[in-house]
Parts: sequence; C-alpha cells; structure tokens
Amino acid sequence: MPTGVTIIGAGLGGLVLARVLHVHGIPTTVYEAEPSPAARSQGGMLDIHDYNGQLALETTGLITEFHAIVQEGRQAMRVLAPDGTVLFEEADDGTGGRPEVMRGELRQILLDSLPAGTVRWGHKVSSTRSLGEGRHEVTFADGSTVVTSLLVGADGAWSRVRPLLTTAIPEYTGKSVVETYLFDADTRHSAVAKMVGGGSMMALTPSRELFVHREKGDTLHAYVGLSEPQDWFAAIDFADAAVATARIAQEFDGWAPKLTALITDSDIAPVLRPLHALPTGLRWERVPGVTLLGDAAHLSAPNGEGANLAMLDGAELGKALAAHPDDIEAALTEYEQAMFPRSTEAATFEGAKTHGSDSGNGPVHDLVTAFTRHEQSR
Repeated sequence: MPTGVTIIGAGLGGLVLARVLHVHGIPTTVYEAEPSPAARSQGGMLDIHDYNGQLALETTGLITEFHAIVQEGRQAMRVLAPDGTVLFEEADDGTGGRPEVMRGELRQILLDSLPAGTVRWGHKVSSTRSLGEGRHEVTFADGSTVVTSLLVGADGAWSRVRPLLTTAIPEYTGKSVVETYLFDADTRHSAVAKMVGGGSMMALTPSRELFVHREKGDTLHAYVGLSEPQDWFAAIDFADAAVATARIAQEFDGWAPKLTALITDSDIAPVLRPLHALPTGLRWERVPGVTLLGDAAHLSAPNGEGANLAMLDGAELGKALAAHPDDIEAALTEYEQAMFPRSTEAATFEGAKTHGSDSGNGPVHDLVTAFTRHEQSR
C-alpha cells in the first residue's frame, strides 16, 4: 500500500471511500475545489436505496447516523396528468426501501466521520499527468502539486483525472432541467403544496416534465425538464429571471395552473442545468495507480442511481484496497471488473423500463419507474 491514497473530489463517493479507508487505517487525503463545506448548496433530496446506497453506508459504519436524518413520509408519491388529474398515488407507510435524506446532511455526516485535515479545501485541479510506474502528479490552480502512487478521480462529470484513463467526454443528452424552489409552501403556496402532497410528485409528456420534491423546512424543489437542443436554451436570457421564467412557463401552456405555478411562482430565479452523459458501458484498460468512481467513471442521464452508485463505488473500492494491502493493481482490477457491469446495468435499466413495451403495466408504471429512478443531481 502506498504512503497514502489521493482522492480528488469531496462528493459523496469520494467521502465514502475516504471513510472506509480510514476505518481500515489507510492514510487518505481528499482534495476538493470548493473553498469550504458550506461554499454552496449541496442539492436537494436523495433517495438512498437499500440495494446500493444503504449497503455503502453500512460499510462506513454510519448507518445509524443515516437513519437519524431520514425525512419521514417523503417516499409518498403522486403521478399527475398535465391537466392535474391524479393518475397514481402511493403513501409512505415506512416500509419502502428508498428513504429520502438531504444531500448536504448526508455529506456532513461523512465529513464529520473523518480525521481533521483529511479534506483539503480550495484545491481545484488544473491538470494531471503520469510520471510512470503507477505514479501521478496532480497540479492545482494555485500552481501547487502533489505526487501520488494511488490516485482516485471522484471529481464528477468533468473529471480532470479521467483523461489519464480514457478520451471519453460527456455529451449532451438532449434534455436540460430548470430548477425552481417554492419556500414556506404550506402557507405561501398552499394550493401547490396540497397538490404535491407529503413526498414527491411528477407530471410528464414525452418532451416536457415536472418533478417535485417536498424537502426539509416546508420547501418544494422542482425540476422542470425540457427535451430541446442546447441552442434552444441559449436563446433564453437566464440572466433576466422574469424573461426566463415566462419563456419556460410558455412551454407548459395548457397545463393545470397548479402545476405551472411550480415555474411561475418560484422564489428563486430559474437555474438551468444541461444534462450530460458518458457513453453507456464505458470501459478502459487498466492503468497502474489510478481509477475513477461515480460520475467521473459512469455519468449517465438522471435515473435515480447516480449518488447511490457513487457511494457503492467508494465502499467497494475501499474494501478492495483493504483486502489487498500489498497489491494495489489487484485491488483496482477487482474493483473495476465489478464496477463496469454494475454501472452499465444501472444506466440501461432505465431505458428498458421507460421506453420498452414489455413491462405489461402500461404508461403509469413507466411514469412511476421513471420518477423513482430519477436522480436529484447537483
């Protein structure tokens, strides 16, 4: 085992890896571009699945802390038609396998579980290069460098570590999401809050969709999905909140006012988030001393699995390194050989369920499947 493992990125996957390595006594340093843990909002709700994300948290020894931040009742779900008709409704009876938590709170649990100084904030990577024999140099924006014999890219969609392994880059999926928030919803937006219910709600057509989550603190967080080329969005002036809001709302003309209010009544300016993905089934030849996890390895269109897979990647890589303390390459090979098919299956499952015709349960089933596997991404 090298003198220490270098992880780029303090997202959930990188922090799970750091925690598992810490539990096994393996020195680790995490370099994060953000200047502090509170530098920005960490996103909204995440449903943590019992078949991957929760397994990862069990490996970290933090499952009790996880259960303490679960938002009760948030697994409730509604599917509405564009005219507001309820097509499907499911209550949260406490037995579901996808409890919801706030991403920021989960991240904080992981940060608190690491020794002080493990995460080096304000270290934005500008480049990486191979030095041979499994060693790599990381250069940061301030000109400082670090050399490591085990480098892990947990740095997301636009990973600076990925080029060491593959020339693949994310491509636009053909869809973008516009985020909106309604605060103090039960009092200030009571009709919309009643429509959403206690958990999540969605309404969609083939090219327009609304996904909404009731988050902590009486907040409704909406994701307005539109299947349009990037040039279409570029023609909208998102610097002018009123103009952008009106233009997006126009695309939902004819929808129930209680639904379109999720756009027009937003308490923040609409935030545009183009969705990108790496090629499904991406693999690379083993390169000594470096690997990837999470979105850096297998960024896909939002399908509910992104954060869960990243955490499982981190846990599995940590276990592999602990099991092969004297053979890094054996550990990385074992990890990648399991990670590649696991991530491919997660990416292709969504397409089969939402576009296939063999589910036998009709369009409502497809809507529910699409929603329950939807990733509440950053």
